[in-house]
Amino acid sequence: MVEFAIALPLLLLLLLAIAEFGRMLYHYNNLLQANRDAVRYLAGKAWNSNLGQVEIGPVLEARTKNLAVYGAPAPRPGNEVVPGLTTVDVQVSTVGTEHVQVRISYMFRPVIGEGLPALLGDAIPLSFPLVATTVMRGL
Repeated sequence: MVEFAIALPLLLLLLLAIAEFGRMLYHYNNLLQANRDAVRYLAGKAWNSNLGQVEIGPVLEARTKNLAVYGAPAPRPGNEVVPGLTTVDVQVSTVGTEHVQVRISYMFRPVIGEGLPALLGDAIPLSFPLVATTVMRGL
């Protein structure tokens, strides 16, 4: 019983860490898929055949950001791909004259809290950024 009482907190901490790591991988996979969908949409719509280069207008940029955040070109609040993701976290840009880029920066926050208390100094932060960037040639 004593050994179990000593080992139980460590085993629970290990189990919680494994669950949080799995949750982080799940969020990152969703970000990558949303990023790929958004850049594919942008690459298909941004090509200007008259100029022979990509051109991103404000409407196309807004639709691309909505697609990255909500999974659809129209905003659907409450249906974010990852909880807490906003259109502010998405950057849409051109790379040269033929390529487009979509970058999503998301701050992952574990369920257990923002940080671990430290014996000396400030708490050890547990939040860290997840970044998904994709570049694609205009179609």
